[in-house]
Amino acid sequence: MAINIIVNGAHGRMGQETVAAIKADPELHLVGALNHGDSLSDNIKALKPDVVIDFTVPDSVFQNSKTIIECSARPVIGTTGLTLAQIEELQHMCQSKKLGGIIAPNFSLGAVLMMRMAQLAAPYFPNAEIIEYHHPAKKDAPSGTSIKTAQLMGYPDLPIHSVRLPGYVASQTVIFGGDEETLTIHHNSTHRKAFMPGVRMACKKVMTLDGLVYGLEKLI
Repeated sequence: MAINIIVNGAHGRMGQETVAAIKADPELHLVGALNHGDSLSDNIKALKPDVVIDFTVPDSVFQNSKTIIECSARPVIGTTGLTLAQIEELQHMCQSKKLGGIIAPNFSLGAVLMMRMAQLAAPYFPNAEIIEYHHPAKKDAPSGTSIKTAQLMGYPDLPIHSVRLPGYVASQTVIFGGDEETLTIHHNSTHRKAFMPGVRMACKKVMTLDGLVYGLEKLI
């Protein structure tokens, strides 16, 4: 039986790719494509989705996430901007309802592997910096991916440099400095299609969970 899904933020660039990816997957069924001005709670109550994907804006993601959980749908959150305290609150909400969900700073499988590699290398190098590159329309800086990477690496006050230029979609470089050597780990997404395998996987995996996880690495 197909998983019923609402995409919130369906007119945005990530939203449009997500709608197309859901429609192309026989295990997933798009029941709603919402945009600015649509009532999230009313549509969840009317359409009864199993999963709600949110690709909106940082200013609204926390309230959107709360609404999704309060309406007993499973959140798949790709919008960045949530604080650790907000994530913890959402995790408590999901736990109390036994709802699976995920907050993923990046749905690219390559980006998740980049973060894991940085985490693996971190204990062996005393110094590191991150450079993250995105398109000029990205509303937050530093990116959610770079913040998550720094958290995984465990460095206090890790320098993060944000570049916003035409020509980029999403790229990140982690540079480690040691005695007479450097190590560079780089990932580059050239199109938003790169995020769709991770989005589809998340929609299916959250159906098997009874809590909210932070980071796609928790599902692979």
